[in-house]
Amino acid sequence: MKRKRPHAPADGVETTFRVRYAETDGQGIVYSAHYLVWFEIGRTEWCRSAGIDYRRLEAEGHFLVVAEARCRYLAPARYDDEVTVRTWLASAQRRRLEFRYEVRLPAAERPLAVGETVHVWVNRAGRPVMLPASQHRLFESGPSATKE
Repeated sequence: MKRKRPHAPADGVETTFRVRYAETDGQGIVYSAHYLVWFEIGRTEWCRSAGIDYRRLEAEGHFLVVAEARCRYLAPARYDDEVTVRTWLASAQRRRLEFRYEVRLPAAERPLAVGETVHVWVNRAGRPVMLPASQHRLFESGPSATKE
């Protein structure tokens, strides 16, 4: 059974950075694949905010692989724009996680893009495994509102 999290975008972790020239095409517009990289940046910061040490998980033989990725592009980001990626965990199971993302200009009402990624835990051999309950609890609790 899929366990939905109570966290909404307002509870997510925000990461802000500037669009680099190397991320754009000849017209100065961000190339579509870079949004997936930005999702990874957001996901990494979400984990860090939740106190999750991904390096340690890998050292213990637990790897989080992307099984699905979706992105809906709503408006272009351009060179030198400041963009914010808001990331939140939509679903946490011991075998599977779903993250959601919203990319926007900080002052804009409408997002530039929205997306989601689905992840599966695997072992060193690449076989699906369940994350130990002690580690899974970190994902269920997520980033604390008191963490800076």
